[in-house]
Amino acid sequence: GQTMNEIVASVQRVTDIIGEISAAAAEQSAGIGQVNVAVTQLDEMTQQNAALVEESAAAAESLKQQAQRLAELVGTFRLDQHDAGRLAQQAIERARTQAAPAPVPQAAAPAAAPAAPAAAKPEPGRAAAPAAASTADDDWTTF
Repeated sequence: GQTMNEIVASVQRVTDIIGEISAAAAEQSAGIGQVNVAVTQLDEMTQQNAALVEESAAAAESLKQQAQRLAELVGTFRLDQHDAGRLAQQAIERARTQAAPAPVPQAAAPAAAPAAPAAAKPEPGRAAAPAAASTADDDWTTF
């Protein structure tokens, strides 16, 4: 009898221990599942990050090429000091020839009309003052 009771008690303890082991295994399985989900999310984020890095690198390369092209285009407008002075002088000469009023044929004016005083000549090296607006320009209105 007593041996049988001890065997039953021992079997009960083994059953309890097996139940505890089973519960611990279930908890570990759930924990491993959570770790698996976290690793999967990390992998997805890493792949997204890699794609963004590739896009950023491509955009940076494109910007670099555009900056080089812009530098080339702007470089065509750079002049050395000698050319800049010569071109400025040519522009001044062109402005003087364009600013000189062209002779306008006038209808016979009455003899009593006084002659207009001669305009003062500009100083050498200075651009001529803009010519006075003609009467045809007086018809225009400002916008």
